[in-house]
Amino acid sequence: MSIIYDGSLDKIVYKTVFGETMEALAKADPDVVYLDADLMASIGTRDFWKRNPKQAINCGIAEANMIGVAAGLSSAGKKPYCHTFGPFASRRVFDQAFLSVAYGGNNVRIFGSDPGVTAAFNGGTHMPFEDIALYRAVPNATVLEISDGAMLKTLMWQLKDYKGLSYTRLTRKAYPTIYSDDHKFTIGKGEVVRAGKDAAIIACGLMVGEAMAAAQTLAAEGVDVQVIDMFTIKPLDVDLVLNAAKTGMLITAENHNIIGGLGDAVAATLLEAGVSPKFKRIGVNDRFGQVGPQDFLQKEYGLTAENIVNTLRGMA
Repeated sequence: MSIIYDGSLDKIVYKTVFGETMEALAKADPDVVYLDADLMASIGTRDFWKRNPKQAINCGIAEANMIGVAAGLSSAGKKPYCHTFGPFASRRVFDQAFLSVAYGGNNVRIFGSDPGVTAAFNGGTHMPFEDIALYRAVPNATVLEISDGAMLKTLMWQLKDYKGLSYTRLTRKAYPTIYSDDHKFTIGKGEVVRAGKDAAIIACGLMVGEAMAAAQTLAAEGVDVQVIDMFTIKPLDVDLVLNAAKTGMLITAENHNIIGGLGDAVAATLLEAGVSPKFKRIGVNDRFGQVGPQDFLQKEYGLTAENIVNTLRGMA
């Protein structure tokens, strides 16, 4: 297993990975059931649904009802996986996820696709910058964000027998390749994807690739930057955060509102431990989303390698 980042995008888009993995899960375990809110064509599961009508349910454009159905299936011993776009998988279904799943002690895996700026032309209504914050506030919930295709496949399998409510953010498209296909992940533990002693970047999802690009730029200037993929945002890998703080300069980078997301989780960890490196949060600065191509939106909200580089330069 290894880190194989070279800046190039994954060759297979993640909706294909999701659909193929979902079908493999259902084949391997008859208790696996897939539920979708009328977006099977968008996430690559429509053919799977046609081939496996007893293990796949199109709940229609009724997202809250989908989560209620999933909770009921879990209580009957099934292993439900649910998908819809990120805003509908979080704020629209929040009451059902909180009460019927988490409070009810059920085991449901919720996947929210196209988080933050990756919603692009679907615009502000479909652009969740608050979903991590919502699910972090649910007692005992697990909150994940996918950073490449190898991770998506592996974590989907790991979640099959995972207990409780989990929420996973993923794009339907592709991010830069970070890991080899045989890389092993542990939920609750971050990944050091680049070693470094002068500063550290703790990133998730889209921003892991941007952090790696930023670290390469800074390396050419003689600055040795550590990059951590904090793919599990809750529970947070506290030991890894505190180790990164030993560099003396630390930033977080996320495709999410800086309020309530990865940056706040890291900041609270540092404060409670009495550790005080130079610290900055990069993310969406308490704004709504908007329509536009993803590259424009990343620049608009400062979610770029260039902004990471400039931020670290300003902290030195």
